[in-house]
Amino acid sequence: MTDMFTTPRPEAQGQFLVAALYHFVSFPRFADFREPLQAICDANEVKGTLLLAHEGINGTIAGTDAGIAAVLAYLRAQPEFARLEHKESRATAMPFLRMKVRLKKEIVTMGVETIDPNKVVGTYVEPKEWNALIADPETLVIDTRNDYETAIGLFRGAVDPKTKTFREFPDWVRNHTGLHNKPKIAMYCTGGIRCEKATAFMKEQGFDEVYHLKGGILKYLEEVPAEESLWDGACFVFDERVSVTHGLAEGEHTLCHACRQPLTPEDLLSPLHEEGVACVHCHEVRTDEDRERYRERQRQIALAKKRGARHLGS
Repeated sequence: MTDMFTTPRPEAQGQFLVAALYHFVSFPRFADFREPLQAICDANEVKGTLLLAHEGINGTIAGTDAGIAAVLAYLRAQPEFARLEHKESRATAMPFLRMKVRLKKEIVTMGVETIDPNKVVGTYVEPKEWNALIADPETLVIDTRNDYETAIGLFRGAVDPKTKTFREFPDWVRNHTGLHNKPKIAMYCTGGIRCEKATAFMKEQGFDEVYHLKGGILKYLEEVPAEESLWDGACFVFDERVSVTHGLAEGEHTLCHACRQPLTPEDLLSPLHEEGVACVHCHEVRTDEDRERYRERQRQIALAKKRGARHLGS
């Protein structure tokens, strides 16, 4: 992460700068802020998704270094976001199709109304201190992400709840009484935001020593050298890059546009794979009608590509 008040610096890894950000704060004027935020992003040709709610802001945006710097400066000029932090990575191609500023009930949906990370939260652990914590036999490591994310990468020894959505996480905790068997709970997610609520929930459930990885997997992969890393695999990201690896280099995964599951290069060689139509994960659960609909979409994508355009359904 760059210093939160400096201008992002260009790097050689890709021409587009990607900024992931979130900030929990009381933000009652969030609905009125949507249009001006959309306008400043559009004016600077920045694309991505930003979510606004009573509890703050969350999202990922991409653009030129100057464009991202302008949007971040605008956000930090707001009194609610003066201390907004962000994480940076690079992309060789624009990883988003459009810019969307959306109004939400929560900036990350857990569905537990009593949780407020501004009041109680777990203890932050810097990436350089994370290895020692999770290697401690007294620590239970929990991945708070969803199953399609954990499928391509995990910290060694981590418990995978295999949740379909973050809404399922509270019930998973309630139904696993064995989580109390170890005195320390260490939690992690992609960029840190889910752990803000997950650790707050764990504290509410009576867990005393609850820790979470500051900056999430992205910050860990940025700062911890591969030869010292306890991370195995790639980290799923919610844009057209699909995954990143150590040093935040773009991974080898692609996305099945039928089921949104990440695919390895080996998955693409499967006879069950048909680009945009089916893959090893969804071939058996799609109907013939589904597949024909997806094939028509792929034809439209191919036609758009021939015209030098980008189909919004791709």
